[in-house]
Amino acid sequence: SADIVNSLCEALKAISVSTELIEEELKPHLDTVLAALLEKKKDAAIDVAKSGILPILAQALQRKSSLSCQVALVVAEMAREGRTLEYYKTGNGKKNDPLCSCSAVIMIYSAREALAQLDVADVLIFQLKQAPDAERRHVILEILGSLGESDTLKLQFAESGVPEALSEMIRSLQGGSDPHDLCSIKIASNLMVSLLLGDESMQKCFGEGSGLVYQDVLSWLQSSNTQLQLSGALAIANFARNDSNCVKMLDLGVVPHILTLLEQHVDEGDVSVQHAGLSALRNLAIPATNKVRMLEDGVTDRIKTLLRSDMPPVQFKLLGTLRMMVDGHEEAALVLGRDADLLDRIMEWCEAKDHAGVRGEASRLLAALIRHSQNSEVVREVARANGIRHLVSMASSEHVIMQNEALVALAIASAIDIESMKDPFGEADLLPMLKKMLEDPVGAVEVKFSALGLICSLANSSVMKEALNSVNMKESISKLTDHSSSKLASQASSILTVLGDTS
Repeated sequence: SADIVNSLCEALKAISVSTELIEEELKPHLDTVLAALLEKKKDAAIDVAKSGILPILAQALQRKSSLSCQVALVVAEMAREGRTLEYYKTGNGKKNDPLCSCSAVIMIYSAREALAQLDVADVLIFQLKQAPDAERRHVILEILGSLGESDTLKLQFAESGVPEALSEMIRSLQGGSDPHDLCSIKIASNLMVSLLLGDESMQKCFGEGSGLVYQDVLSWLQSSNTQLQLSGALAIANFARNDSNCVKMLDLGVVPHILTLLEQHVDEGDVSVQHAGLSALRNLAIPATNKVRMLEDGVTDRIKTLLRSDMPPVQFKLLGTLRMMVDGHEEAALVLGRDADLLDRIMEWCEAKDHAGVRGEASRLLAALIRHSQNSEVVREVARANGIRHLVSMASSEHVIMQNEALVALAIASAIDIESMKDPFGEADLLPMLKKMLEDPVGAVEVKFSALGLICSLANSSVMKEALNSVNMKESISKLTDHSSSKLASQASSILTVLGDTS
């Protein structure tokens, strides 16, 4: 490491005294500087900034010489070391050299733009293919990663064939056990996933499902390398960001591959892979036509094997995936809502002590089963499993969306089977809670509206009507009849009429 520091000093000195940009002379010195930056040598970026070579580098960038690419990479690396910028902002730079400090700031911000116009991708792909060893490969992959954070470059990379080059490299290294090669696979597959975060670059790689990159990603799901499985699942989740891709991928049979992968990891498996696989399934289940087909293909049955997972991130993702499967899909809600084992597991998760996220998702799935099935058998099953109290406590959540989902589910359940509701409602103190909700001066209008909907549903039962009158619910409702929301005011007036009717 002392060698690197010495050679960095020498390289900086050589560049700083060069009066002309003679490419052959500067290239080896720039290589040294880049290597020091990539090695993350302490303060290397600051040393570069202090050396006063930035104006020289700025000239090289403007000239678009063959050094431009290397210079831009040096600057991009310095930009990653945000401290270089701080060094100038705090005035540690040479006070007598405004040009130097100014050019540092301008260069760091313009490096990526400069690279975007330089076809840097072609240079790097060539370098990647020629790389003599893993070390060189890693340097190039690292540079690609650093530059790929820019959306402009993501697209340029996709158009120049960077994803294909990464795919090809991974294919050539697969199956071996050399730790350096495994490391290259990890960096390259992570990089691929991040390139797919750009909408245009993702669409280009998908190529209607016939793109080479998509085909390769699919094969990663079947790899024995956990890192590739993970990147494959994350990539599929990225491809599944629009409905037409989701429908196409279902046609092409991606789902069984994801399910097989999830099943491999159920016991003692990799949590990240399960999490990513479930994310992919959840995204694929967004289009309505896919929900129907996924149910027919037995997806719900197969992902239920994951119910035995004791890992909260997996539980959380599984609940969200099941909720997406039943969203707006009555048949799926019926199938899952009548499944006693599933409901018992959801109940356990509704009480997950240390995981508010799992508790929230479990309650939301419960509400979704009732809302989307609107079925008496499902309501009875949820009541049998002792789930109504969880919906009542969800109704007082701090999240408006969750409050609404719970209140709507409770209103549907009351309209379908008020007999099963009476006891749990009494035990959970539902009515005082509703009264408080209506009187809350800062409560959301839509929550009050849903609360009135539930009260309306309750008022159809003579027993519940008496209970409503005994807590003087009318008083709370009448205060809403002149509410600024006309929708809420008219709903309040019509419910008062129902409650006033003593039949």
